[in-house]
Amino acid sequence: MPVEPDNKKIQGCVQPSRRDVLTAIGGAAASVPLLPGRGFAQNLQTLIQTAAGDGQRFDAGAVAELARTLARKPFAAPPNDLPDPFGGLNYEQYVAIKSAAAARVWAGEGRGFVAEPLHRGFVFSNAVTLFTVEDGVVRRLAYDRSRFDFGKLNVPANLPDIGFSGVRLYSTAGDSQPLEFALIQGATFFRAVARGQNFGAVARALTLKPGETRGEEFPMFRALWLERPAPGSNALVVHGLMDSESVAGAVRMTFRPGEMTIVDVETSLFPRVNLDHVGLGGINATYLFGANDRRNVDDVRPSVHEVSGVQILTGRGEWVWRPLNNPETLQISMFLDQNPRGFGLLQRDRDYNTFQDDEQRFERRPSVWIEPIGEWGPGAVQLIEIPSDSEVNDNILAYWRPRTPMTAGSEVLLAYRQFWCWTPPERPPLATVAATRIGRGSNGRRRRFVIDFAGDVLGEGPISDLKPTLTTSPGTIQGLRVWTYVERKTIRVAFELDPGNESACELRLILEAAGKPISETWLYRWTP
Repeated sequence: MPVEPDNKKIQGCVQPSRRDVLTAIGGAAASVPLLPGRGFAQNLQTLIQTAAGDGQRFDAGAVAELARTLARKPFAAPPNDLPDPFGGLNYEQYVAIKSAAAARVWAGEGRGFVAEPLHRGFVFSNAVTLFTVEDGVVRRLAYDRSRFDFGKLNVPANLPDIGFSGVRLYSTAGDSQPLEFALIQGATFFRAVARGQNFGAVARALTLKPGETRGEEFPMFRALWLERPAPGSNALVVHGLMDSESVAGAVRMTFRPGEMTIVDVETSLFPRVNLDHVGLGGINATYLFGANDRRNVDDVRPSVHEVSGVQILTGRGEWVWRPLNNPETLQISMFLDQNPRGFGLLQRDRDYNTFQDDEQRFERRPSVWIEPIGEWGPGAVQLIEIPSDSEVNDNILAYWRPRTPMTAGSEVLLAYRQFWCWTPPERPPLATVAATRIGRGSNGRRRRFVIDFAGDVLGEGPISDLKPTLTTSPGTIQGLRVWTYVERKTIRVAFELDPGNESACELRLILEAAGKPISETWLYRWTP
């Protein structure tokens, strides 16, 4: 089953020991002032060259030290220097630019991976400097127009080195054709897929101030270093230098593609200013409508979404499932926790009949599960649901928000593991939510809910002392009923919510037997 990019969605439109690092990085590099515009670009390249540029020995801490040095300087926006005709490309013109397969990095070397530098243009205007690390030595990938087929574009023959916008990663191990498994492009966004999936959800190496009236801040990759893998290796390591008005940072991503693509992410952050709203392990995706919110929907498809809900494994071991919603107004939900054990945006609907979409094949989109490495302390999984009338919009964002602010001049180190998968490796040993359906209630503003729980534990025979524990705040619950279907290993809970005059209600439901949970916790925010 081939990996098919989602051609309807464009991401980025919204837009080791430090003592081992050469002292010159913090000395000579620190003396370089950073200026706006073209002067800034030249000075940044000098800074990068001093730390981890062409011909330098690559140290494991060099990119972090570079970020530390960059954070001591004022932020300067990248120059708007994209020459014609690339500055004014529309989507169709941009995707018509093709890269020659023979021009891919490591092509024909039998290393199990190849990399494709991506052209600048359309919304991907910022330049990203690409390097490889070969036998411990940094080699810069210079821009060469001969790498690309520009189709009908009239491109000058004497283009300068305009850099790249990112990189596409392929696995060549065991396949007759290179298999695309990851894409790093736009801001600090990257995507991956498991074998047989289509691209969908988007990860963020760093999220700053989303959903705030003062405006979200989008960090960007200034440079990427790709470590040349040893022949037969099953891992590809990519280092990134991040920069924004508020923070500079370094990230090390280790990609392991396969039936489940695993990405280990190690991040070092160096704030320029005090940061009280930072998102870690951020994931973007699309949710337009599903069985729980088909009001005002005029579409031949029964559902349109890349992910169906937020899964959380709390620090105290509770499994939580929160179905997603496309609200009428912006909704921000916080799930308070201490040292979370995992969270993610999951696509639980894997049946073609759920979507009936022969082009997008939403049932093949990846679930993304995050497992923190080490203790992350107090904070919250924050969910932002943005009203949307188009399936090309990534209107869902989930991330971990630490409770403790990051102070200017501090250094913050963190790590986590991502699983791009069909099903996360760790699953609730309980009945899980199989469906959430919502429709018109018996009268007035009442809404009828039908929640299906499914799991092997529900097929073992009648359950004594079964109790659905259901609460709402505010509002009242009416007509609670339970149906047990042992042959289908399913329990259905139905009820009506009477919100009164309230504009939002928080609902919570869990199945219990003999005073112990036998299901994950279902959470839902109802809004008109």
